[in-house]
Amino acid sequence: MDATASGTPTIQYHNIPDQPITTIVVATPVPTFERRQRHCFGTSIPGEFPLAANPSIVLHVLTACNLDPQDLAKLEATCSFFRQPANFAPDFELSMSELAALDMCQKRGIFKPMTAEQRQELKQRCGGSWKLVLKFLLAGEACFRREKSQAIAGPGHSIAVTSKGTVYSFGSNSSGQLGHGTTEEEWRPRQIRSLQGIRIVQAAAGAGRTMLISDAGKVYAFGKDSFGETEYGVQGSKLVTTPQLVESLKDIFVVQAAIGNFFTAVLSREGRVYTFSWGNDSKLGHQTEPNDVEPHPLLGALENVPVVQIAAGYCYLLALACQPNGMSVYSVGCGLGGKLGHGSRTDEKQPRLIEQFQLLNLQPMVVAAGAWHAAVVGQDGRVCTWGWGRYGCLGHGNEECESVPKVVEALSNVKAVHVATGDYTTFVVSDDGDVYSFGCGESASLGHSTATDGQGNRHANVLAPELVTSLKQVNERVVQISLTNSIYWNAHTFALTESGKLYAFGAGDKGQLGIELVANQTERGNPEQVDIDLR
Repeated sequence: MDATASGTPTIQYHNIPDQPITTIVVATPVPTFERRQRHCFGTSIPGEFPLAANPSIVLHVLTACNLDPQDLAKLEATCSFFRQPANFAPDFELSMSELAALDMCQKRGIFKPMTAEQRQELKQRCGGSWKLVLKFLLAGEACFRREKSQAIAGPGHSIAVTSKGTVYSFGSNSSGQLGHGTTEEEWRPRQIRSLQGIRIVQAAAGAGRTMLISDAGKVYAFGKDSFGETEYGVQGSKLVTTPQLVESLKDIFVVQAAIGNFFTAVLSREGRVYTFSWGNDSKLGHQTEPNDVEPHPLLGALENVPVVQIAAGYCYLLALACQPNGMSVYSVGCGLGGKLGHGSRTDEKQPRLIEQFQLLNLQPMVVAAGAWHAAVVGQDGRVCTWGWGRYGCLGHGNEECESVPKVVEALSNVKAVHVATGDYTTFVVSDDGDVYSFGCGESASLGHSTATDGQGNRHANVLAPELVTSLKQVNERVVQISLTNSIYWNAHTFALTESGKLYAFGAGDKGQLGIELVANQTERGNPEQVDIDLR
């Protein structure tokens, strides 16, 4: 029966000739109670199955199991079979574990279209090993929901992307940031029709502006015609009301965009960071004008370091880097409040490594940059926060500032997998889908609608992490939280579930919740499902 026709996935075998199998001598039957040994190479002793007899099978098993780079490295360390050249195309000198890593890299969407030269360049940038390239690609997939459904709670407007790459927008539209060709507000999620035929895999929303990234690495922007104006500053020379290709990025394969208040940053497939605008006084390592539309590479300490995620705050940028010796975080920009994480409040004009994570023995896996504070989730599930502590947004039980990353002790019994930050607000998602929030309760955006006695204040500030019980009641596992990261707009929050359902709460005065408000309502305190299927 044809496997393809039956719906069964077809195994893609390596295009290599089968090696001759050593003849196994049949001896006198061995008693059933006697142990049969299996070795890597084996000889002609009965009961042995040498791995070297058909290494192509071993290779396919390694690839199909989706072993992580550390597992592949351990195989090399424990058995010479996995270290020696496997004599397979495309590189006969590669070991079995290196070939398995290369095969798994080739399954990744951003790796597939790369030329052989581009792949070799990425390999050298990552440290000269396909296992390190695989580590880089996997780390990027863990940071943001590329090629998965996602929702973005922007300043006054919202963007939702389905798993198939269809884009919906709703909310404030004074600058054409919804992409529908008008400047009229929309409270009901509406598909951006001009993007038909283009699969969008990542989105970013700033004040009056939206950026979308396709699976081909192309960037489309609409709204304010500027990459770096302040939220209530002078607009660009014109408003763009439908998605337009960003010509200055056409030669860069972009995988992520981040919009700050004074600047925009994009991340390339190879892990290079580029920034637009806000170059006065070399704040980002270069001199540019506010209306500059040319991308400038972020050099300094990150020039030869592959980055897997970027996060933009009001006036600073965080970069999560993947290096052979582990993951690390760099920061650059305005240091007020200690939000750069270096133990001081001074600005950094070039990217600088945050050293505190080494002292904490924490491997950063996800970074989040709020307007004035930042957060990281470690590989072990610990959460660190630092920066301005106003309203309790750091979760340490007070409103003190922290100039270096500090572990949130109140979450010591929680294994976190995701963190999101806004304007003095923080959300943490645990590995079992529970959601915790703390910080500024304005606009009911924390999700703590009432106390257990029903008399609570849903606008109260929360100084330490509290379980968002209102999301617990939806009986859905939450996989992503997005909240407004702006000091000028009332905040709203999205919670995306594993099944693709989207719940919204907080400010909705501009239609940004995707829910119709009645009478004099301006917000929703309890999560309410948005009428949109993001699967």
